[in-house]
Amino acid sequence: MAKNRHPAGQAVHEVPFAAHVGTPAGLEVISLAALRARSRTHGADLGLPRRPGFHQVLTLDSGALRQSVDFTAHHVERGSWLWTRPGQVLQWGDLTRAEGTLIAFEREFPDPGTVRAARLDDPHAPVLRRPKSEDATSLRVAGAHLEHEFLTPGRLPLDARVAVLRHLLDVLILRLAHLEEPGSPGGGPSETFLRFRETVERDFAHTRRVDDYALALGYSARTLSRAALDAAGIGAKEFIDRRVVLEAKRLLAHTDLAAARIAAQLGFSSATNFAKYFHQRAGQAPIAFRTAVRGGGTGIPGARAPR
Repeated sequence: MAKNRHPAGQAVHEVPFAAHVGTPAGLEVISLAALRARSRTHGADLGLPRRPGFHQVLTLDSGALRQSVDFTAHHVERGSWLWTRPGQVLQWGDLTRAEGTLIAFEREFPDPGTVRAARLDDPHAPVLRRPKSEDATSLRVAGAHLEHEFLTPGRLPLDARVAVLRHLLDVLILRLAHLEEPGSPGGGPSETFLRFRETVERDFAHTRRVDDYALALGYSARTLSRAALDAAGIGAKEFIDRRVVLEAKRLLAHTDLAAARIAAQLGFSSATNFAKYFHQRAGQAPIAFRTAVRGGGTGIPGARAPR
C-alpha cells in the first residue's frame, strides 16, 4: 500500500495500491503501529488528505481515532469499522491515540461473486459501522483470522495462500456489507429511492432539478422527496445538492482545475453561479475551501488540522 508524500498546497494526489515484497498482490493487512513506523520511514504525513485508489477497512483494538472521509469527520472507536472506498478523499487523524488493524485491498482481489454481493461498487455504502454484539464477535473473529493468515503464511505455496486470503477477506467484507441498517430492520431503502439515487449519481452534473428526475423516473416530485426523506432523512433537492457539493469538493481538493472549469463540468452556467451555490451549501467560497483542505486547515468542520 503506497504512502506517498503530499506537500501542503498541492492537489490531493490519488494513491495507487502497491504490494510489498513477499505479500500477495492486491491485499495488505497492517497494524496501525506498523503504519506509523512506515510513515516515519518514508516521511509521509498521514494527516494530509489523499485519495486512495483501493478499499481500506479499519478497525480499532483500543483508543479512538477521528477520520475524515469525503470531508466528513467520523469518530472511530473500539469495535467500530470504517470502510473507505476508491475515489473517496481520506484524511487520517492522530494515529498515536489508537491501535488497530488496517486491511487494504483492490477491487479485483475478492471473488467476483463477493464483489456483487457485498456491493463493492456502491458509492453510497455506509462509511462507519457499529455492529451489534453478535455481529461484532463474528467480525472480530473474521478480521483476526485474516490478519493471522496474512502475517504467518507458513509453508503454503503462493496460489494456495492467495486462495485462503481471498476466502477470508470475502467472509469479512460480506459480513460487514450486510450488517443491519439502523432504523430499517430487514428492509432498507425503497425501490423508488434506489432508482432516484442511481439516477442522481448518473445525472447530477446535468441537472439539479427534482422535476427533471421525477419526469425521467415517472414519479411525482413529491413522491421522490418523500422517498428521499424516508431513506436518507433529507428531501430530494437536498440529496441532489449534497451530491453536487461533494463532487465539487473532490474536484477542488483533487485537481488544479480553475473554478470556472469545475463550474462547467458540474453544469453551472458561470463560475459566479457556482461560487454562490457552493458558498451557500458549504459555508466557504470554492477557493477558500481548496486553500483550507490543502494547507494548514482541513476544510472539515470539527476536524483536527494536521500537525
